[in-house]
Amino acid sequence: MPHHHHGHDHNHHDVSNIKTAFFLNLGFTIIEFIGGFYVNSVAIISDAIHDLGDCLSLGISWYFQKISHKGRTPTFSYGYKRFSVLSAILNSVVLLIGSVFILMETIPRLLAPEQPETTGMMILAALGVIVNGAAVLKTRKGKTANEKVVSLHLLEDVLGWVAVLIGSIVMNFFDVPILDPLLSLLIAGYILVNVFRNLKNSTKIILQSIPPDVNTSALEEELKQIHHVAKVHDMHTWTMDGDYHVMTVHLVLDQDVDLDTGAIIKSKAREILKAGEIDHVTIELESHKEHCDLEEC
Repeated sequence: MPHHHHGHDHNHHDVSNIKTAFFLNLGFTIIEFIGGFYVNSVAIISDAIHDLGDCLSLGISWYFQKISHKGRTPTFSYGYKRFSVLSAILNSVVLLIGSVFILMETIPRLLAPEQPETTGMMILAALGVIVNGAAVLKTRKGKTANEKVVSLHLLEDVLGWVAVLIGSIVMNFFDVPILDPLLSLLIAGYILVNVFRNLKNSTKIILQSIPPDVNTSALEEELKQIHHVAKVHDMHTWTMDGDYHVMTVHLVLDQDVDLDTGAIIKSKAREILKAGEIDHVTIELESHKEHCDLEEC
């Protein structure tokens, strides 16, 4: 079966992209708070609270993504790649707290809606789409769990601002002040759904589940096609950060082979696994006469 290796980018563009997104978001959040109070829009204030949480998230992401490039140490034998996942989890928690604040601000407005100043609201919404859209373009190609969460957060912001823009245009022509808190509720609901989705994905990485882009059954069948490989067992696959995948595997040989032949078998196995999205592999060769206690694992 054909494979398309995902080729990792080690030039630290991920750190630079998150840094740019952080400063774009911080500048706009300040404008949001001032503008939200000025136009009396709970939807914009809610999004400002969300963006303040995003600023904290992006700051955390920037720091952890930077240190995730550090190599192995006596304490962390795989390096610091997992810190990227830790950042993704912390970011999701920050967004969860922000969503609670949004709901606390919004529910009273549902009971006593107030008409916002729609012209200013439209200007802020249009600016929000542009600024957050630029940040999404900087982070959308990220491969790690951290970058994906950051990009998703920013995309949520764009969609939130599109909703506010549409709502402000409607309220400019019709007297429907309750539309403002309703938009705020929709934003909070959308954020919460994606927060739980992000937490689920990050938790899977922490619990060392098999990466969704790795087909272990197909890889096992390909490994069995290597000359002298009779059986494959004890195959374990996990990911460090959603992008860098690791595998350990035992190959049972149909006969005893010399060291040179064993090296050729390992080399072919590594080629197959590299094409199948595996970045770091440990291969153990076993004789067909050998009993392995891990065979049923």
